[in-house]
Amino acid sequence: MVNIRINGKDISVPKDYTILKACESIGIDIPTFCHDDRLVPDGACRICVVEVVGAKNLPTACSTPVAEGIEIYTHSKKVIETRKELLGLILSNHPMDCLTCEKAGNCKLQNYCYEYGVKGVNFEGEKKKFPIDDSNPFYYSDQNKCIMCGKCVRVCAELQCTNAIAFSERGFNTHISTPFNKGLENSECVSCGNCVSVCPVGALIPKSKEKFRLWEVRKVRTTCSYCGVGCQMDLLVKDDKVVGVEPANGPSNKGLLCVKGKFGYKFINHPDRLKKPLIKKNGKFEEATWEEAYNLIASKVKEIKTKFGPDSFAGLTSARCTNEENYLFQKLFRAVIGTNNVDHCARL
Repeated sequence: MVNIRINGKDISVPKDYTILKACESIGIDIPTFCHDDRLVPDGACRICVVEVVGAKNLPTACSTPVAEGIEIYTHSKKVIETRKELLGLILSNHPMDCLTCEKAGNCKLQNYCYEYGVKGVNFEGEKKKFPIDDSNPFYYSDQNKCIMCGKCVRVCAELQCTNAIAFSERGFNTHISTPFNKGLENSECVSCGNCVSVCPVGALIPKSKEKFRLWEVRKVRTTCSYCGVGCQMDLLVKDDKVVGVEPANGPSNKGLLCVKGKFGYKFINHPDRLKKPLIKKNGKFEEATWEEAYNLIASKVKEIKTKFGPDSFAGLTSARCTNEENYLFQKLFRAVIGTNNVDHCARL
């Protein structure tokens, strides 16, 4: 542990903490664009600068470790003016289309400009004119809105381990691209959408026919049903209709999803989706209640077991179920029905 002072308050924190983590531990909010607890600290955006007494410059809180006896000010006049200057520099070549941008209300740049009173462009300069890459079937990449925080690159490399995108060119023309600027369609991109989930601005936006703002939706925590990993995610629901998905920080996925979990939610609203059990009556399937369906299954199992014995049954379960569900399935067959004829699609 080390002893430090933050905004006049003395605290003790583990010596491997960064200034940002130390501030978070006592409820002090510091703005960040590039920071993510799952990633190696980068200090690329510099919006998290703080004042350390005795230091020549303002260090970045996300990448500067604490040290014994340091005194930190997170919102001094110097710090606030620096953050305003940084926001103004970002805005100097950023499209000012907040009224129609799909990220409005969920954009860190917009929120911080509001918080720090940055109302317009202080530095007039050349605007970027990159073509929008819409070659990926699930999301758009608009480099004109990119603030070069590099978060998408690091998530793709450090967490997804795909390395599909990287920084290209230098100076004003620096941008995020695929190798040789061939477009996302011709890259190693696996369309997981994790870069989309972490983008703090509107540079990476899901392709969706549903129009919504963040304040119009409610979030419903659920478990992805595509496999047995158990990834946690939040369904974005507007007017009782799922319009999007955000990864949740669950124990098995830590804020990540695959392409199915992130973008494969539209089956929920499909008109052909079965929402109630069907029981065949007089040669035709008719909707029934779950109680009717369970009672029918139980009666048929008893009837067949009495007539043909327990080994007349066989069960095949799926890797799309959780371990707990697979356990219950084999327990049903072995302990209730009385047969060991149980198999699993992932066995081979």
